[in-house]
Amino acid sequence: MQAKKRYLILLSAGACLALLSYLGGVRLPAASRSRRDRGRNARRPDQPWPHFSDPLHLFLPSDQTDTEEYNLHVSPRQKRDVNTSVYRGRRCRVDSCFDFAPCQKNGFKVYVYPQQKGEKISESYQNILATIEGSRFYTSDPGQACLFILSLDTLDRDQLSPQYVHNLKTKVQNLPLWNDGRNHLIFNLYSGTWPDYTEDLGFDIGQAMLAKASISTENFRPSFDVSIPLFSKEHPRTGGEQRLPQVQLHPAAPKVRAGVQGEALPDGHRLGHPERPAPRAQRGGRGAAHHLQARQGLAEAQGRALRRGQRGVRQAACVPVMLSNGWELPFSEIIDWNTAAVIGDERLLLQIPTTVRSIHQDKILSLRQQTQFLWEAYFSSVEKIVLTTLEIIQDRVLEHGSRSSLMWNSHPGGLFALPQYSGYLGDFPFYYATLGIKPYPKFTAVIHAVSPLVSQSQPILKLLVAVAKSQYCSQIIVLWNCDKPLPAKHRWPATSVPVIVIEGENKVMSSRFLPYETISTDAVLSLDEDTVLSTTEVDFAFTVWQSFPERIVGYPARSHFWDGNKERWGYTSKWTNDYSMVLTGAAIYHRYYHHLYTNYLPTSLKGMVDQLANCEDILMNFLVSAVTKLPPIKVTQKKQYKETMMGQSSRASRWADPDHFAQRQTCMNKFASWFGAMPLVHSRMRLDPILFKDQVSILRKKYRDIERL
Repeated sequence: MQAKKRYLILLSAGACLALLSYLGGVRLPAASRSRRDRGRNARRPDQPWPHFSDPLHLFLPSDQTDTEEYNLHVSPRQKRDVNTSVYRGRRCRVDSCFDFAPCQKNGFKVYVYPQQKGEKISESYQNILATIEGSRFYTSDPGQACLFILSLDTLDRDQLSPQYVHNLKTKVQNLPLWNDGRNHLIFNLYSGTWPDYTEDLGFDIGQAMLAKASISTENFRPSFDVSIPLFSKEHPRTGGEQRLPQVQLHPAAPKVRAGVQGEALPDGHRLGHPERPAPRAQRGGRGAAHHLQARQGLAEAQGRALRRGQRGVRQAACVPVMLSNGWELPFSEIIDWNTAAVIGDERLLLQIPTTVRSIHQDKILSLRQQTQFLWEAYFSSVEKIVLTTLEIIQDRVLEHGSRSSLMWNSHPGGLFALPQYSGYLGDFPFYYATLGIKPYPKFTAVIHAVSPLVSQSQPILKLLVAVAKSQYCSQIIVLWNCDKPLPAKHRWPATSVPVIVIEGENKVMSSRFLPYETISTDAVLSLDEDTVLSTTEVDFAFTVWQSFPERIVGYPARSHFWDGNKERWGYTSKWTNDYSMVLTGAAIYHRYYHHLYTNYLPTSLKGMVDQLANCEDILMNFLVSAVTKLPPIKVTQKKQYKETMMGQSSRASRWADPDHFAQRQTCMNKFASWFGAMPLVHSRMRLDPILFKDQVSILRKKYRDIERL
């Protein structure tokens, strides 16, 4: 027994001596030390940290900031300082690093640097520049510009990429207008390279704004940078996949299906960059490379979730579940992501299935509908992404105020709700139902006159009298687009409502849709000079419009179709059971569309209309359908409209001219090309008065005069 005790004491003493030798820093043989070094990553929490006598370096070259040795030596704060040192202007905000003067003087105009000879530009960046140059923001005069865009491709700053632009630092600094990046916007999708997937663009951005994908909240400068979605080179430039909301109103009980995206794919390719392999050593790590790949993967996964999925378990308008701590969500400044996505903490991954199953199906329906809206409004094309970015910056720098959260997060979206028009939601036709208000119960008639007034029996005078008798008419504006001088005041008939004659600006077709200050009512009754309408027809059309204030409501209907033989869109005036346009020669719509037509559409389309003196009614229908995603509304049959129009001397040649019809075919395709898709929607609905043409007493009919037409 005593021998056993002595044995245990010796054993304990030996163990203590070994432990003291280890803790005291006794040198071990080289072989043992190398074995211990190789096992550092497997160190248990209760093991002591090794002692290092080498001094720590705060700033290291970028190619050393993600090595194993660096991760062990440097504290999280030091790593953060190294990572954020790439932004010399990281404290920049709009108030401190942006010059407001040119924006307030000339408006929000964007200048794109001329492309330099021999510089390669990726297809994605070409799409960005083409979108800006085709937008209403573009100016070719740098002296008029509020914002500057580089023609040097900054999208992919990974040195392993074939799109990587070398010597960018020198090229940017040599730009005569660079001015340390002030009032410049830089687009970027990828940054850094293996093994350091940092957010370093490889050149000093100075005081420039960043529109960057997969940006961390740590480096994101609020109210200065813009977080954009990651998109592939196959992403459509315009249009994108446009779908009407088709989510079931009463969906079945949801089935939880999970798809994990964010890690490297099995074949070693990084999401969003299929031509570039990711090193196998990085796939299982939790370093900077892993987080960047995760964020890029989630960004692209979110994009796939936001649009209709095309493979695997992805469903139409599926709800994205986003788990990526420290990632600034795309367009986070304007989008309320809580209404469209399930956002969780990546450290609580195992709780996600339970959380998803607990969401009520009504909430899922709401999330799916909002997801689909956000995709179509802001993400479905390069054009939508770029324009959303520019609109966000415009809201920051101009004094007219910015869009409200409701404008950005509800139909039709911020791109179609221009704050220059009004800051009050009740002035827009889209928000009447949400606010519980109704449009003003009067209309302003705008009669487009192109023929001289030579006789008191001309259709325009009869039309003026009929419209003035309407109980809903507030005033009549005659837009004089005729080359002859204005008629004397006594030539116009006496009416019970004011008649204002305005000489058209430059006598062009687009001037009929200018936002004239004299239009004080919500509703505009647009009329051609030779339109034949009775007072009863005017009253009925306005009554219908009051229930559909966001749409065009009127009489003459037309339609579009796809000509498979010619592979182009066609225009037809044939009487059929459906239609997709209501011509503005006899139609009512909200006055906001005058502002949108003038300020949203590019000068190229309006210039085409003015040059042809044609198609302005088609363009207005394209615009309204693009905004509402709905067809116009035709009222009553009015079969005599076509024959009456053909019989009028002032316009007979126009309607019978085959060139006029051919021009309208050309306009259809030109407009569809600019919008990126065909926005017109077919309808078979026609609204008639109650008891219209029924065999009942004439005294029971409110609009009995319509029956005789």
